[in-house]
Amino acid sequence: MKSSDGSRIPRSVLIIGVALIAVASLPLLSSARTNSTSVTIVNNSSREIRNVYWSHVDADDWSNDLLGEQTIAPGQSATVSGIACDGQQVKIIGEDQDGCFVSTVISCGTSGSWSITNDTAKDCGY
Repeated sequence: MKSSDGSRIPRSVLIIGVALIAVASLPLLSSARTNSTSVTIVNNSSREIRNVYWSHVDADDWSNDLLGEQTIAPGQSATVSGIACDGQQVKIIGEDQDGCFVSTVISCGTSGSWSITNDTAKDCGY
């Protein structure tokens, strides 16, 4: 290949240039595959939801608390968004005032809704 002044461009320079372009485009490709989702949590139970986390479905790799300083009082709802999804589904975990956990699985890429009732199975660790 020749440059604009007619001199030849060494093959190794071309290979290095193509490799640099390929490496620079990798972050763009990987971020394109990461979806995010949101879920509205409706608390139709008699207990306060104090913390909400997300996790991969088949793992115990819980996120930080998605509610921050907020709580979801009985009869109230809250929407958490920006939940990173690198798969088809994500697990949402709620913790009530007694330290008991409830969870559900939602599909990624769409907004979902989760209604917690007094009949929702909970795990209190005992």
